[in-house]
Amino acid sequence: MLLAAPASADATPAPHAPAVERPAQPRLDRLPTLTLPQRTAKKSPAARVAGEADAVIPAKPRQDVDGDGYSDLMERGIDGQLYVYPSAGAESHTYTINGDYEEQYKDIIAPGDLDGGGGPDFFTLSATGTLSLFQSWGADSTGYATWSGKGWQIYNKVFAPGDLNGDGRGDVLARTPSGELYLYTTTGAVESNPFTSRVKVGNGWGAYDQLVGANDMNGDGIGDLIARTTAGELYFYAGTGTAATPFKGRVKVGNGWNAYNQLIGIDDQTGDGLADLLVRTQSGTMYYYESTGYGTFLPRSTWGTNWNVASLFLGAGGNPDFGKNDLMGLDGKNNLYWYYAKNNGAFGDRQLIDQFPSGLSFTLASSFDKDGQSDLPIVYKGTLYNGDYTIGNGWDIYNSLVGPGDLSGDGKGDLLARDRSGNLYLYRGNGTGSAFATRIKVGSGWGAYNKLLGAGDYTGDGRTDLLARTTGGTLYLYAGTGNASAPFKSRVSIGAGWNTYNKLAAPGDINGDGKGDIVGVNSAGDLYRYTSTGTGKFAAKVRVGGGWNTYRNLY
Repeated sequence: MLLAAPASADATPAPHAPAVERPAQPRLDRLPTLTLPQRTAKKSPAARVAGEADAVIPAKPRQDVDGDGYSDLMERGIDGQLYVYPSAGAESHTYTINGDYEEQYKDIIAPGDLDGGGGPDFFTLSATGTLSLFQSWGADSTGYATWSGKGWQIYNKVFAPGDLNGDGRGDVLARTPSGELYLYTTTGAVESNPFTSRVKVGNGWGAYDQLVGANDMNGDGIGDLIARTTAGELYFYAGTGTAATPFKGRVKVGNGWNAYNQLIGIDDQTGDGLADLLVRTQSGTMYYYESTGYGTFLPRSTWGTNWNVASLFLGAGGNPDFGKNDLMGLDGKNNLYWYYAKNNGAFGDRQLIDQFPSGLSFTLASSFDKDGQSDLPIVYKGTLYNGDYTIGNGWDIYNSLVGPGDLSGDGKGDLLARDRSGNLYLYRGNGTGSAFATRIKVGSGWGAYNKLLGAGDYTGDGRTDLLARTTGGTLYLYAGTGNASAPFKSRVSIGAGWNTYNKLAAPGDINGDGKGDIVGVNSAGDLYRYTSTGTGKFAAKVRVGGGWNTYRNLY
């Protein structure tokens, strides 16, 4: 994280970049444990192929990096490294996708082996909507991108369900914020456009907060889909093998699946030819559900613990988030401290960033560039700085700056600024954090609010939203539209009584489900967490800890 370094003509110390790095992922003292299922090589009792009473058509594994015929678990840790946990039980190791080392991909999608080369291929998705294809170089790395396509930021979820048209290659599904689902079948090309023209699957898919490309769960060789509602209802969609109508009608699997913050497709792990499912609780416990062959599962078994070290699982069902997963506090001596989110609703131990002179105004914003880490723009004597960049002068006309994420639909982080007359302006980011486009007036009357905050999505559609609190304590949600000229829908009241908190902050996703959360500190110094339900509302508050009144501001 880079801090500002404005010039100063007097003896006042200028702010400077601290010699402090983000802490490494907490692996050394809390390694995740892994218990692999036994491989029994039994056969599916369901979805028999005509004329072959006990036949199962094995679907190809999608994440088999070690070549043993089974998919391996892959995750990106809090430290930004990509890790592989081999299905054969070998020691975990890092995996390198040879793209831009400065970029943190918004998502990584594994469709399997697209060209018959033997190793798995991967799609990476940038925050700005570039989808790139990488081919495997073996068990620990890929080559460089052989194809890239732009415009994928129009979707809030891109994922690989397995083979949906019966040609033996994995395909891709993509959902829009309005709930339209599209199918992209693959052609086998890896040096040029790998897809045929998209086919609309249907509408109404925004009802699900998690979509899992499960691969083949019923033994017919065709990819299937698992979908979960925010209420915790789980549904199974069996694949048909026909691109025009790729799924049969949904079948309800059960209730209570919102006990998990991520559902993860892991393919067949037992050798019976049926794809299985992993799930993670907020505490970091991983459970394994073995498929029955009917779209349902046997009772769960424990896979392991401490899996909250993973910030992204390949094959996870939740919408990917990008840009901010941390919190900062400024105490009365102008010491600035940093906390990272642990994906379990709590924060890691604080780290001192630096002590700063008075007269600085901080804002912890969702990332303005491709590294996926929050930025800390600073206003000093009217000049706005972001890291090494001097943005411009005259920013002291504003009494509130908020960087909630992308508000214009281009995937680049934007900035909101409110002046003392209550006018709100949108500054579109350029994707590098070095400059902003000419401001766009969003509206007037925003002086009615004593707090503007936001980081990510609160409604479940993948778009960036904004929260605003009145002086009377009512909190309102402004759902994002993705349109720069009118970035918000009409406000919706979340509830009253929010003036209980003398400090409110939006740290992004802190419980690992991809949805933005908020925290508040009361007069006693107790910090409370409100996790998003993905419906524009928040779950009941949970006390995180005490002693937070040591800070005069949270960001």
